Amino acid sequence: MSYIRLINVTKQFGDVTAVNNLNLEVGKGECFSMLGPSGCGKTTTLRMVAGFEDLTNGEVWAGDKLLSSPKKHHYTPPENRNFGMVFQAFAVWPHMSVYENVAFPLRLRGLPKAEIDQRTKDALTATNLLKAAGGSPADLSGGGKQRVALARALAINPDVMLLDEPLSSLDPHLREEMRFEIKDLQKKYGFSIIYVTHDQAEAMALSDRILVMKLGVVQQIDSPLDVYNNPVNKFVFSFIGVSSFTDVVWNDGKAFIKGSERPLPAGIEIPDNMKDEVVFSLASRPKEIKFTSADDPAGVHGTVLRTAFLGEIVDYLIKIGNQEVRVQIGRRDPGPETGENCNLCFKRPFWYKADE
Repeated sequence: MSYIRLINVTKQFGDVTAVNNLNLEVGKGECFSMLGPSGCGKTTTLRMVAGFEDLTNGEVWAGDKLLSSPKKHHYTPPENRNFGMVFQAFAVWPHMSVYENVAFPLRLRGLPKAEIDQRTKDALTATNLLKAAGGSPADLSGGGKQRVALARALAINPDVMLLDEPLSSLDPHLREEMRFEIKDLQKKYGFSIIYVTHDQAEAMALSDRILVMKLGVVQQIDSPLDVYNNPVNKFVFSFIGVSSFTDVVWNDGKAFIKGSERPLPAGIEIPDNMKDEVVFSLASRPKEIKFTSADDPAGVHGTVLRTAFLGEIVDYLIKIGNQEVRVQIGRRDPGPETGENCNLCFKRPFWYKADE
């Protein structure tokens, strides 16, 4: 059941269209991530949902309540939307104790003292901050400060939690830890999450569905698995996961990786819509390419330019013709050495037009 709805939402800053005719629905209790490069419009969209940014056109709804509509001259201010907001910057007040940071928004709402105290303590308990309640946020780590921001948002009992890259300033270990804490809080309290990030690992780990944006335009809305396995275009493929794009050309009815003297083997099937292209792209993911034997009918010949040990995986850069392809295998799997010739099997190639 949809709860947050954006209908034909557009936002312009002068001649620049930051968000273009966006339509989406977020369900009650769903974790919905907006993913894309810097400047794609995801934070602007979140700010329009929060009420911090006016719409140029369109409507924002929460359930059966209209929140924003320029044409209907309707606008609900942020404090009346009952949305919790957590920013990239911790946004905690250093002159207040941890307890007062969490209680302050409740005091602004004029709630009874006993209710403020109970809600504050409940939020601090949920975020493992109760023992630090009397201390200063300045004494906490980055993860601790972000927990204060989460507790402050939780204390208002939000219908929706809006998170704008809340973990990007944390170190990798804390970032991973906080991901699961946020997900656990959502399961416990049942609120919806709209999560803005450019970190695909965060989006994949947290989300029920992901929206991928480019220059203010939706590219794909789907489950994390479907966005990864079935990208709708070249941009989505390039943005989700590690990828390589290899130029392929036709010569006398045969397909060659650009610069290679050997045609692609018959075992690699090229879709019909690429048959009329002069140059097109073979897209691949490093973990979906395997080293194979020289007599493999689907093998593609190459030379190892470099190897890099990355913990559980070994990352290879392979030269084929004048193109380069990345391959990743497990650290215990056998593989060639730098400078050696090799043969590659593309397990799941994707094909795109060069100018897509």
